[in-house]
Amino acid sequence: MRISYRLSHRVEVSSVSTDKWEVQLRKGCVELATLATLWSGRLYGLEMLRRLEHCSGMVVAEGTIYPLLGRLERAGMIEAEWVETGLGHPRKYYTLTIAGTHRTLEMTRLWSSFSSNVDQLLTPLREPLVSSTAVSGDQAEQLSPCGTSAERDPPA
Repeated sequence: MRISYRLSHRVEVSSVSTDKWEVQLRKGCVELATLATLWSGRLYGLEMLRRLEHCSGMVVAEGTIYPLLGRLERAGMIEAEWVETGLGHPRKYYTLTIAGTHRTLEMTRLWSSFSSNVDQLLTPLREPLVSSTAVSGDQAEQLSPCGTSAERDPPA
């Protein structure tokens, strides 16, 4: 599975393990992103690839999208229809089925909840970084993304 991001959406990190994590993260999102491209109506494969790149920065290889589309079609999430284009070859257009619409909504709900919860943990990391040597124990407790010990461990 080959998925990448345009350089404008990517922060360069030298850690190989972070690169592997990013690949796994993208792999986990490609099905939802693919279904989401069909939300506004039918598209053929190349249009979907362009929309994925333009709207999310995800560069998805043809060798990734077409097997995924086949799996989604077999699962009843999308329907495919060959349409003559007058350009010498037909195009295969994809649309969400009712089951695919429900699946997309459910995946979106789960994604929104999950990403919101993780975002709460990351909020303190987005604020100006404070040198760990300049942070006292009390200050470090205040910066904890999981709350203070009083919030984490309420009295019994």
